[in-house]
Amino acid sequence: MAGRVIPFPRRREEPDEPHEFEEVTRVRDQAEALVVKSLLEAYGIRALLRTHLAQSVYPFTVGDQGEVRILVPRAAAAESRRLLARLAPVRPSS
Repeated sequence: MAGRVIPFPRRREEPDEPHEFEEVTRVRDQAEALVVKSLLEAYGIRALLRTHLAQSVYPFTVGDQGEVRILVPRAAAAESRRLLARLAPVRPSS
């Protein structure tokens, strides 16, 4: 009986140069960050997620603990901000 090798997942892709990426927004949690990342990537904009928490160790968050920063290449930062502003939900006035 032959065994099968299951490779470890690859490390997350790191920015080529940290100074080449710029933060465009911050969101409350990982779920919201994945939605924003998917949106940006649908428009061809590479996006990276950064947080101070290890989601696998702390699967829940309280308040701003779960905050996730969305980073994009500096050249796409202005376009990303315009896209996010255009698609941001309109909050009803009180």
